[in-house]
Amino acid sequence: MRIAEVAPLFESVPPKLYGGTERVVAYLTDELVAQGHDVTLFASGDSDTRATLVPVAPNALRLDLSCRDHLAWHVLMTEMVAARMTDFDVVHFHISHVHFPIVRRLGMRHVTTLHGRLDMPELVPFFEEFADIPVISISDAQRAPLPRINWVDTIYHGLPDRLLRFHPGPNEYLAFLGRISPEKRADRAIAIATALGWPLKIAAKVDRADAEYFDEVIRPLLDNPFVEFIGEIGEADKNDFLGNARALLFPIDWPEPFGLVMIEALACGTPVVAFRGGSVDEILEPGVTGFVVDSIDEAIEATHCIQMIDRRACRRAFERRFTARRMAEQHLETYARVIAETAATAATL
Repeated sequence: MRIAEVAPLFESVPPKLYGGTERVVAYLTDELVAQGHDVTLFASGDSDTRATLVPVAPNALRLDLSCRDHLAWHVLMTEMVAARMTDFDVVHFHISHVHFPIVRRLGMRHVTTLHGRLDMPELVPFFEEFADIPVISISDAQRAPLPRINWVDTIYHGLPDRLLRFHPGPNEYLAFLGRISPEKRADRAIAIATALGWPLKIAAKVDRADAEYFDEVIRPLLDNPFVEFIGEIGEADKNDFLGNARALLFPIDWPEPFGLVMIEALACGTPVVAFRGGSVDEILEPGVTGFVVDSIDEAIEATHCIQMIDRRACRRAFERRFTARRMAEQHLETYARVIAETAATAATL
């Protein structure tokens, strides 16, 4: 199959440091190539891929401080894809919805994965207008605000099975990995660790948009003998950071569409204590791969009992449900269905 993957330009594929969507695109693209498909990746020029790279912006936009109009690059990329649409059996977009008006008019065989949150009121009239565009969700929970649009599949993220190795025995610390922002609630992680008297390591980036929140809310909490703030880490550091942790704390306060760090932890054999929200109930198996809680008190109790979770069961759950191979195979089934449905629609016109 001739496949185009169209990635956001904010990070390279894969990202040099933090980044979720572009990382998933990297794993999917490389696995599709490994399975024998002809894949073209539209992404930033500093990307590293087994596919044929079409560089759009020279570098990842988040790290390019000279770039002030991110939308311009994404509109340009959409035009580049449209100009080559006959080269591909299917085009898979990962860039939210900027391309919808163009693909609707071109008869392109396409599908879009929506990677972000959808519980925003301005999206309701938008998706009412574009209810014909085929879209993939990354969890069933993500669909809740927009249940009647053209969902064609739910496909969970996956990781290469050898990317992160199993760690049979943990060190003594708890881990928080992700972004410092109000919805990620690093303050809850600090409260849990402090109540237990256990060390907590925080590996997290601080976006410019969250700098004030970090300075006013989180930074004062870091003056704590139980807390070590590491900052943003790259892919090479995740193995030891997650694998050597007693547990990953995932204390979210928003409808998380997926939560890639949860399956990264499971791949290492590290159980997860997560607050209920969004996809959490779909990803975790309570009592098997961790615990799902609804309050700080429940989180403290669950974390205290984390040794009850078999780390090998966590790894087995990852291998059963969240590998890149499984993710790619499910995408191929969806691509074939989209191609057939597009052909059937064209035949009736």
